[in-house]
Amino acid sequence: MKLISSNKVETNRYELVIEVDGDTFMKAVNAVYKKQVKNINIRGFRKGKAPRSIIEREYGTGVFYEDALKEIYPSAIAEAAEEAGLTVVKDKIDLDIPAAGPEGVTIKAVITVEPEVAIENYKGVTYKPMSLEITDEDIDNEIKKVLDRNSRIVTVEDREAASGDIAVINFKGLKDGVPFEGGTAENYSLTLGSGAFIPGFEDQVIGHKAGDEFTIDVTFPEEYQEESLKGQPVQFEIKINELKVKELPELDDDFVKDVSEFDTVDAYKADVKEKLAETRKGAADDDKERQVAEKLRELLQAEIPEAMYENQVDYLVDEFEMRLKSQGIDLQTYMQYTGLTDEKLHDTYYDRAVSQVQVRLALKKIAELESLRPSEEDVEAKFNEMAETYKVDVSRVKAAFSAKDIADDIAVEKALTFVKDNAVAEE
Repeated sequence: MKLISSNKVETNRYELVIEVDGDTFMKAVNAVYKKQVKNINIRGFRKGKAPRSIIEREYGTGVFYEDALKEIYPSAIAEAAEEAGLTVVKDKIDLDIPAAGPEGVTIKAVITVEPEVAIENYKGVTYKPMSLEITDEDIDNEIKKVLDRNSRIVTVEDREAASGDIAVINFKGLKDGVPFEGGTAENYSLTLGSGAFIPGFEDQVIGHKAGDEFTIDVTFPEEYQEESLKGQPVQFEIKINELKVKELPELDDDFVKDVSEFDTVDAYKADVKEKLAETRKGAADDDKERQVAEKLRELLQAEIPEAMYENQVDYLVDEFEMRLKSQGIDLQTYMQYTGLTDEKLHDTYYDRAVSQVQVRLALKKIAELESLRPSEEDVEAKFNEMAETYKVDVSRVKAAFSAKDIADDIAVEKALTFVKDNAVAEE
């Protein structure tokens, strides 16, 4: 393969003229023949045993040329683009391939490439730091979660329902005196004040006792999902079967010994504070990274091809599908049950894809400007780390991922660290 020329024909589109020598082309033709001969019948020969020359005499000299060109051109374009210093973006390729033959072939291909990128003033971008202070209220709220997980539900009698109670109810919804679909249930446990039901429902249950039967009037919100009930006044016939309350354990040394490795409440609180501080520090770093990334998007100067965004959307959808599969769920089944369409799924990920593409382009350029390329040792370490993560031999990882792609990923990580280290906190 020989790159004859590389010319920009429009924004992010280049025409490559590539010469493939006769020897390379005819090897591809022979490879195609070997793959296809088993399916070819020629009179006088057993199926799959006809020589290539006989098949070509029967069907024409160029019978395998088209498929041979399909075999050749992807790698030819990839090699030519690398030689031209271009990074190809998965997109439509306009091919112009004149007659091919034993003397070889000249391929003209118009490809989409990553954009030219400029970025300035990335050193010293500002961000608003998140407070790392852990208050007594923070500690109390965290302990309340533990108390809640260790609570027990008890029945209460001889009092009216209050916010926070669990009311076990029967209810039947009526619109114009007629029950509507989905509006009836028995022994439904409703936490009053949770906002789980439409506005006004829970408020009108509060104040009633177990055994009470009563009717309430409510109006469905205008944005309610069921079209026939949007903004409609309805009635619910309700019976309270039982009232329950969540009973929290007492926070004392005995409780602490049961739920932790500590012997006293003070020691337990100190540990909770330390762990909250670690969590808060991680959250603050994530928030700093988010703010820095947004600043880089603002600083980026590039005309980005739409194909890059669409490719990233495809990647994110594939990731989502893999997560579903790990839970034993098929994507199409999930979409059917949730009412999700291909268009809605695309739109769900589009903005995130745009952000990720823009930030990565900015960081790749910063890595180039700051000479932040990884060493061979860095790349090898990353391969080993991935092998450990996937629990496979490192040779399989190297077969699945190119060293160049891994090096690019490491360079982007280094650039992000560089920008974060040089960021300036706002007062």
